[in-house]
Amino acid sequence: MKLYGRTTSFNVQKVLWLLTELNLDFQHIELGGRFGGLDNCEFKQLNPMGKVPVLVDNGRAVWESHTILRYLAAQYGSPTWYSACAFERSLYERWLDWSQTIFQPAFMGTFWGYYRMPPNKRDMVIVNRHLDSCINCLATINKQLQQTSYLAGNTLSLADIVVGAVIYRLTSQGLEVPLPEHVSNWYQKLKSRPGYITWVMSDFTELKAREDF
Repeated sequence: MKLYGRTTSFNVQKVLWLLTELNLDFQHIELGGRFGGLDNCEFKQLNPMGKVPVLVDNGRAVWESHTILRYLAAQYGSPTWYSACAFERSLYERWLDWSQTIFQPAFMGTFWGYYRMPPNKRDMVIVNRHLDSCINCLATINKQLQQTSYLAGNTLSLADIVVGAVIYRLTSQGLEVPLPEHVSNWYQKLKSRPGYITWVMSDFTELKAREDF
C-alpha cells in the first residue's frame, strides 16, 4: 500500500491518521508542494486530476481524500469503522459531506486569506467573514457533542477524522478561535490519539505567507 501526498496537506493528514488508527502498513511518498511531481505522467495515470492524496492498494488507485477514507473503512475497518447497517454508516457519512461542503471551505477562507497570505496583502474583512462561518460551524459541532461523545456516536469515526483534522489548523494559525465547551473536551480526546499527534499536530510553518502551494 502506498500513499502519495505531502505531509503538510491536511487532506493527506486525514488519510495518514486513519491508516494509523487501522494499524495498516503503508509507504508514504511525499508529493506536491515543495516536492513537486503532480504533473508527472506517471502520477497523472494514478489521478488524472493531478491532486493528492492518492492511495494505491494492490495496484489500484483511489483518489479524493474522503473517498479514500470510505474505502479504507470499508476494506480494512472493523464494524466500529464500517457498520453493516446503512443508517449507522450515514451517521458519519453526513459529517463527511458537511465538512467538505460547509466547514472546510470556511476554514480554507481563513487559512488562505490569513496564514498563507503575506501580511501586507491580507483582507481582514474577508478573513473575518470566513472566521464567523467557522465559529458558526463550531456551534453546530458543539450541539452534536452535547448528545454524543464523538460526532457520530460514542466511538471515534470518520466524522471525527475529517472535522478533527480541520480543528487543529484552524486554532493554530494565529487567529483567535474560542472553542465551545463540548468541542474543547472532544478536541482534548483527539489530541491524545497517536495518529492525531503524529500527523495532524505537525509543523506547517513552511506554508506561512506562501501563495504558491
